[in-house]
Amino acid sequence: MASGFASKWSKVGRQLLGGVGNNFSGLLSTSHEITCGNPLFQQQRTFIQMRTVLKVVDNSGAKKVMCIQALKGKKGARLGDTIVASVKEAHPNGKVKKGKVVYGVVVRAAMQRGRCDGSEVKFDDNAVVLVDKQGQPIGTRVFGPVPHELRKKKHVKILTLAEHIA
Repeated sequence: MASGFASKWSKVGRQLLGGVGNNFSGLLSTSHEITCGNPLFQQQRTFIQMRTVLKVVDNSGAKKVMCIQALKGKKGARLGDTIVASVKEAHPNGKVKKGKVVYGVVVRAAMQRGRCDGSEVKFDDNAVVLVDKQGQPIGTRVFGPVPHELRKKKHVKILTLAEHIA
């Protein structure tokens, strides 16, 4: 019985690995399909939450910020939401210095968001524009694409500074 069990599983193993011979192309393609097709190996897109590092896409002087708290949300922040962040990297001559606590509006998020027409918008990175307490941008330019969902969230000033609206 044990020999029949072992031969059954070796047959399954050969089928998974693309045969017994020197078929390395089958082995590589099959193993690639196993690792990339499996949802456990894919990156999970989540909310922008505490300790998330975001890229700053304006000319305020900061390069990277770390989220301290997402305002108006239990789970985290999405496109157009305001966060409280700490500046982790900054240009030496910028308006914002390293270690300062700032407010920011999320303008790009890796988590997908559905639109009214049925399409979904999703970006490659998480990016933020720094704003003051009243919601006015600190910088005078916004780099990269900005989604038009910010209009609903009353961030029209950021949209006017943006070079491309997605």
